[in-house]
Amino acid sequence: MEKTKVIGQTKDAGFEIGVRKTFPVSVEQAWNFLFSDQGLAIWLGGINPNEFDINQGYKTAESTAGKLTVFKPYSHTRLTWRRKDWDNTSTLQLRVINAKGKTTISFHQEKLLNNNQRDEMKAHWDAVITQIGSYLK
Repeated sequence: MEKTKVIGQTKDAGFEIGVRKTFPVSVEQAWNFLFSDQGLAIWLGGINPNEFDINQGYKTAESTAGKLTVFKPYSHTRLTWRRKDWDNTSTLQLRVINAKGKTTISFHQEKLLNNNQRDEMKAHWDAVITQIGSYLK
């Protein structure tokens, strides 16, 4: 009997979700906004940018916690991500991609526990990308 593939379920990384949108700004403008106080507050949460550094743990005002593991300016970042009410830790990747003079911002989250957590994060990242869009018009 063949097992039915569930949307968003990976072979060995649990569930995943990806959200992306293209904006009419340069990669530099998008990156600089995402890592400004205002940008960080939108996608990561309330955090002092000086406390968000490579190979360091972080905790936001909303109690999301993790560790920044990759930071390639004007390209991508990778971090662990755990909400205060979660029993698991996921992995979040944020990319800025040159799209012919525009920039695509991409959030990809994996190692989600189940489809419910995937749906929760899909709604979250959809809202985040919409909010980012209100600044990067």
